Amino acid sequence: MAISSPGIGSGLDVNSIVSKLMSIERQPITDLQTKSAKLDAQISEYGKLKSAISTFRDAALKLTNSDTLGMTVGNSSDSASVGVTVKSGATVGSYSLQVTALAKAQSLATGVFASAAATPGAGTLHIELGAWGAGQTSFTPKNGATAVDIAVNATDTLTQVRDKINAANAGVTALIFTDASGSRLLMRSTATGVANAFEVSGIPALSYPPAGGAGMTQTEAAADAAATLNGLPITSPSNTLANVVDGVTLTLAKVTTGPVDIGVTQDNASLKAAVQSFADAYNALNTLIAGEVKYDPTSKTGGPLQGDSTAVGLQRQLRSLMGSSSGASSVFTRLSDVGLEMQKDGTVSVNATKLDSALTNLPELKKLLANTALLVPGNNGIARQFSAMGDSLLSIDGAITTRTDGLSKRKDLNQAQQDALDQRATQTEARLRAQYTALDVTIGQMSSLSQYVTQQMAIFTNSSKN
Repeated sequence: MAISSPGIGSGLDVNSIVSKLMSIERQPITDLQTKSAKLDAQISEYGKLKSAISTFRDAALKLTNSDTLGMTVGNSSDSASVGVTVKSGATVGSYSLQVTALAKAQSLATGVFASAAATPGAGTLHIELGAWGAGQTSFTPKNGATAVDIAVNATDTLTQVRDKINAANAGVTALIFTDASGSRLLMRSTATGVANAFEVSGIPALSYPPAGGAGMTQTEAAADAAATLNGLPITSPSNTLANVVDGVTLTLAKVTTGPVDIGVTQDNASLKAAVQSFADAYNALNTLIAGEVKYDPTSKTGGPLQGDSTAVGLQRQLRSLMGSSSGASSVFTRLSDVGLEMQKDGTVSVNATKLDSALTNLPELKKLLANTALLVPGNNGIARQFSAMGDSLLSIDGAITTRTDGLSKRKDLNQAQQDALDQRATQTEARLRAQYTALDVTIGQMSSLSQYVTQQMAIFTNSSKN
């Protein structure tokens, strides 16, 4: 027999004996490891639940938001001439707008120079914003604006003067225009409108109005936009008319030859999308829970949270609220009244016909979804109740947080038990190995003695025969 055990070689397989005994000794550790893996799976599933609840809570909250329920959309019969943008809560209605003039910025041009490297002359360029009187014979400085002085050296070229003007933040921008005849310095008001015109003085070649026959020429006068809205005259220093109608911004791009029809309507497409997102988030949460708590009688296996009271209770709570009623609206009492219909598998489908009908009565739909009734909880909107449920579940002392914390503590306790048992098993293995090694030595000694006695008996027997 091959020697495989420690000691002097009795043939006793100490390693195998100790290994088999320790597999029995370590069985409680294996059981704890199995339980730990199950706890890990449950903690992971609660992480998925937390994420799905958060998504659903946010979708419900969106249905209580005035920005969502007040969404409107603007349209123009001539969008190339008049653009329309609206804010949430913009007044629904229709309007007629005719544009008779666009707002313009004052533009000036110098005489022709040989090139952009030419020097227009030295001096202090004085630029001041304001409004020109009739015939541009008088100038009224703009209230609150500060005139700007720019030092121009005799060696400064048109290019350098342009750069100094643009760096001065004087409410005027400059550029150089070059064609076959030569180069010109162009100056233009940064903002449109009569009040944002400007005068320039200090350097003859760059002055406006011109002095002594020298100076700049006006290529475009500053002007306000002019329009009529439902027959009422409107003027504006810019081509953007903000809040002429509450929540509506009109952008003027062209003078129109006739009235442009402007409409502000309820944004049903966005509202439908918000309702569908709510249904999708609910279905995702419902399907997740159903898979976690299910039991398959065929395979005789359960989901990771099968029998978990918190998960099962959450499933019941969600389905109960989805089918509940609210006293907030006198027209709609349940979500099914507005198209959110519960299916046999617990999911929700959106009945487009019912939802379209409900959107024709937006005030009552808002009540069903978003009403707040602090003293009468039964009159709270159902979407608001779902949002509050989500907040409660995910709060620091909510059911999901509490359950997750409890599982984590059990996991920590399990690991502590494993560590203690593992330490004890290590000690047991050392003791067993020492005992069986000693037995191996003893058996080896007895075997040697037996062999010696046998040899001596054989010698004695042979001696007797002789």
